[in-house]
Amino acid sequence: MTVLKKSEIKRNALVKATITLVNNNGFHATPMSKIAKMANVSPATIYLYFENKQDLVNKVYIGVKAAFTAYAFATYQDHMPVAQGFELIWKRIADFKLNEGEEALFLAQCDNTPVIDEDSRQAGIKHLKPLLDLWERGRQERIIKPLSDYLLYAYTINPLSFLMVMQDRGAFKIDKNTIEDAYQAAWDSIKH
Repeated sequence: MTVLKKSEIKRNALVKATITLVNNNGFHATPMSKIAKMANVSPATIYLYFENKQDLVNKVYIGVKAAFTAYAFATYQDHMPVAQGFELIWKRIADFKLNEGEEALFLAQCDNTPVIDEDSRQAGIKHLKPLLDLWERGRQERIIKPLSDYLLYAYTINPLSFLMVMQDRGAFKIDKNTIEDAYQAAWDSIKH
């Protein structure tokens, strides 16, 4: 087991506090002072790791997106048939969203706000390259409808965020059967 340095512990505490506060209060109601207080560091400590709040939020977004996609693509191989590859990726994404709720909610908020700058958004999109490449191969093989990546994402991945929020509110229960139903609906919406 590696021992985290004090600086890594503080940075990790700042990241966790940012995720929690943004999820509970939104971006604009999350001042640096609250982040510092929740992370149990002085406000000046934040500036050792981040230039400002925008830099903090952007870097947390990119870090969470990288962890999310590393998990989503960990068992995917680019030679898999399109349908099999998509099912594997989709179910790994669903698993991440259900088991890493704080991070998944943070990403959902980031995907729907202008707070994340365009450079950071593009950096986040690069992490999705295996999925985007799979969709392109699927379009070329006429297995997937000739839709833009944005439409494919909107019909297949975004519904998971909605279901996650509905489960958090107690309005919907996600279980093995609903995951299968949701996957089938996602695949049916994009298959050619």
